[in-house]
Amino acid sequence: MKNNPNILLILTDDLGFSDLSSYGGEISTPNLDQLANNGLRFTQFYNSARCCPSRASLLTGLYPHQAGIGEMTEDRETPGYRGYLKNQCVTLAEVLKEGGYHTYLSGKWHVGERMPTERGFDDFYGLLGGFASFWDKENYVRLPEGRPERSYSDGEFYATDAITDHALDFIEESRSDEQPYFLYLSYNAPHFPLQAPKEDILKYEKIYEKGWDRIREERLERMKQLQTMDKDMQLTPRSEYWNRDRNISGVNPAWESIDPDRKKDLIRRMAIYAAMVDRMDQNVGRVIENLRDHNELDHTLILFCSDNGACAEWDPWGFDDWITTSNFLHRKEDLDRMGGPESYHSYGSGWANACSTPFRMYKHYAHEGGISTPLIAHWPEEVKRRGEIEHYSGHFIDFMATFIDITGASYPEEFKGHKILPMEGRSLMPAFKGEPTEPRILCFEHEDHCAIRDGEWKLVKIKEKDWELYNMNNDRTEMNNLANEYPELVEQMKQKWGDWAARTDVYPRSKVY
Repeated sequence: MKNNPNILLILTDDLGFSDLSSYGGEISTPNLDQLANNGLRFTQFYNSARCCPSRASLLTGLYPHQAGIGEMTEDRETPGYRGYLKNQCVTLAEVLKEGGYHTYLSGKWHVGERMPTERGFDDFYGLLGGFASFWDKENYVRLPEGRPERSYSDGEFYATDAITDHALDFIEESRSDEQPYFLYLSYNAPHFPLQAPKEDILKYEKIYEKGWDRIREERLERMKQLQTMDKDMQLTPRSEYWNRDRNISGVNPAWESIDPDRKKDLIRRMAIYAAMVDRMDQNVGRVIENLRDHNELDHTLILFCSDNGACAEWDPWGFDDWITTSNFLHRKEDLDRMGGPESYHSYGSGWANACSTPFRMYKHYAHEGGISTPLIAHWPEEVKRRGEIEHYSGHFIDFMATFIDITGASYPEEFKGHKILPMEGRSLMPAFKGEPTEPRILCFEHEDHCAIRDGEWKLVKIKEKDWELYNMNNDRTEMNNLANEYPELVEQMKQKWGDWAARTDVYPRSKVY
């Protein structure tokens, strides 16, 4: 038996906080529920609000701006916004490879122009950019070139399945020796374009006929039963939305106010989204079954999380064209074609609001709906708290410290001739074991949406709006703004956030500043 555990880090893309049935959702996710019921569920774990920054934090143990990806992959020629992982950071793969691990990535990369195999991964299969058709195999690449790659006949390829196929190949390859492996299984589902096999879509159309208002209410009730939310938790009002490209803003409408044709279109969009989550769970099940068949499940640390909150881009109706963000109202026979190879949809802010139940806001924003992720930890050899709920406030920056803690790998002061910034995170092992943890400060910034979490207090703002203050112990849904009642605390927390922003290269944002 390999001494160190295998590590499987599963990241999903644009999954809402309450989408999994083990977190309160109506989507069928039995395989992830199995991990949750035999492991630990975190309720206050955070990402960095959007795909590229979250991946930068996850991979490096640093805040995204420190790693060079404060926003996306455009190079703005300032330290926090180079658009790629800088030389002042190391990746999980680089650290664990030095510690004797095989290192694999199957799925989405999206942290800049340097290839995964240049940043510590032995093997890669997947999507180098942010999003693409799930039906077109030409968008997905194998690195290093010339390594074994699956072939797919016409009509057979679906990205979530193919990503899992290659992940299983990597795991099998690792069994050729006694080295443990680190597998970063980074699904691009359920990010738009919303596309899924018809048999999976059909499971969900009837479910979503009730609309997003009922879905939100029912989810919160299940969350209370599951104890992922406090029994006194109140559902937030429908969230605001902004389509800045088309200069449209408002509040998500009541479901019953929507025209019947529009409802049918929206029901289909959400059914496709749910099918993508379902299909992702089916594929996680394939991996679990493989590990169990080889008696490796207990010896593998499995972590599952999402890179940001649900995707509201950009208004209640969703879009059918990413470039123009235009929307088409699909009717009659056209509804059946939605989700297929020729379609390209998002599901809009109304459904995103439901997927972020019970929180406000979504992806991009630093309110809880934008930065809260489910985190499932499954490791039977060490995580003995089966089916329990953990309220520790953690962050993607903690994965580096955790993996170093459990493997004995060394975090370098220098790497390949470059000085490396110190880790920002903490090991999650005390939280895994239910041991006391110290209060901490966590900070957030993306596109001028800002927040600081300091123990029970959270200060947060939307871009040009004023700072808001909330007590997370009794107002996790951020409904009772206490900024006017505690002005001194607001100023103290603003100062702490400003000190963090200066230290981590949040500003200047671009060279023109």
